[in-house]
Amino acid sequence: MKRTIIDPNTLELNDNVVAIRRVSKTVKGGRTPRFSALVVVGDGAGHVGAGLGKAAEVPEAIRKGREAAAKNLVTVAIDDNKSIPHDHIAKYGSSTVLLKRAPEGTGIIAGGSARAILELAGIKNIRTKSLGSNNKVNVVFAVLDGLTKIKNPEDYARLRGKSVDEILG
Repeated sequence: MKRTIIDPNTLELNDNVVAIRRVSKTVKGGRTPRFSALVVVGDGAGHVGAGLGKAAEVPEAIRKGREAAAKNLVTVAIDDNKSIPHDHIAKYGSSTVLLKRAPEGTGIIAGGSARAILELAGIKNIRTKSLGSNNKVNVVFAVLDGLTKIKNPEDYARLRGKSVDEILG
């Protein structure tokens, strides 16, 4: 799949720390505690990314996660009522997330980790259901993967060499 490169310096990005985990590495002298931070960044207008950062202190882990998320920005297809153009089932690891299109006024019906990425993407009306593992990292990356695979009717029309009216019937 072709990914367009987005310059994070040109966007006004907001961030949200989804999870901070205390992890440890066993070495010869004992255990060394570290922190892993899952951070989501987005501009609220169709650009969103997620990243993991790990460091000895929490603020440094968050900073590294924010930088990793800004490097992995993707563009999301959003339709006229601030929802997604069609339903999609997204998978990442053992997590499966169902993304369902919703009419105006529905709001974001999603769990905490999925909600974070959908809000920063600029989606206002969507229904989601987390199936399988509820690991926060896997759910966030599953939603991100699903949002990148959703296409507008214009994209499908261009792929098939038809007009949008022919595609929508």
